[in-house]
Amino acid sequence: MNYQELIKQTALADERYVVMTAENRAVIRDLPPILGHRFIDTGITEQNMIGMAAGLALRGRIPVCHALATFLIYRAYEFVRTDVGIAHLPVKLSSWIAGFLSDGNGPTHQAIEDVALMRTIPGMTVFCPADENDMLAMLPEIWASAHPAYVRLNTRPGVIKHEPFKTGKAEVISEGEDVTLLVYGMLFEQAYKAKEILESQGLKTGLVNMRSLKPVDEELILKVSATSKLVVTIEDHFLTGGLYSIIAEILLKNRTTANVLPFALNERWFRPGLLSEVLNYEGFTAPQLAEKITTTFKEQNKLAVEPAFITAG
Repeated sequence: MNYQELIKQTALADERYVVMTAENRAVIRDLPPILGHRFIDTGITEQNMIGMAAGLALRGRIPVCHALATFLIYRAYEFVRTDVGIAHLPVKLSSWIAGFLSDGNGPTHQAIEDVALMRTIPGMTVFCPADENDMLAMLPEIWASAHPAYVRLNTRPGVIKHEPFKTGKAEVISEGEDVTLLVYGMLFEQAYKAKEILESQGLKTGLVNMRSLKPVDEELILKVSATSKLVVTIEDHFLTGGLYSIIAEILLKNRTTANVLPFALNERWFRPGLLSEVLNYEGFTAPQLAEKITTTFKEQNKLAVEPAFITAG
């Protein structure tokens, strides 16, 4: 099973589904002859695609829209907000090569503020699967929902077998009283490997797949913040508006705090290259994550246990 097969089966079983694209057929290239008039390619016109999707949704259809993440979100943002968001229509946005997955592209093609923009739209749901199997497990529930949805498509192979998906719930891979890693999307693989490194160094390490960012698992975040000495957020997104901001909002709302170490892009776009080069240059490889986490944990733990000495002048 892959993405194309899943959407094909879903659409053939339910005539309400319409597959749409703004000339981005990377994962749906074989569907036109199968779906016929229910496959619509508007050309490089993302705004028109979203406007048409809203009209189809008003007539009882469930449009699943495909485009490069940057153009789906930024070029068509007003249409997503106004036509889909205000009307609260069940239009499903499938974004391609979001975050570091647009590795070889420069800033114009880097969707690293998409989570921030999409979660500000009232009623919009936001999902970032860890890998292809995680995505395939998530999509049936997302597509069947009455809510509009934004999904970062992810066809990369996985490193674990995932638990069943439930909207608004995170997937707890392991629990750790020393460190807990909160991650979403394609960086899950690096976080998983970083967890193994940290455990080999004696740190009790938790790992959580934050696959549902809106709604988000607030209960889990509060639990982790209360039970782990260090909480780490890992995301291929700007620091502002993503997972780090979500954590901060939840902690402040509940009048509590935590030691939080964020890995995110701060006030700049990433340097393009091969994906391995991007991860290395930006400091997101498993060894780099583990090294910074270990250093931060030791510094904080040292400050927590060492007594302060006052010398007489």
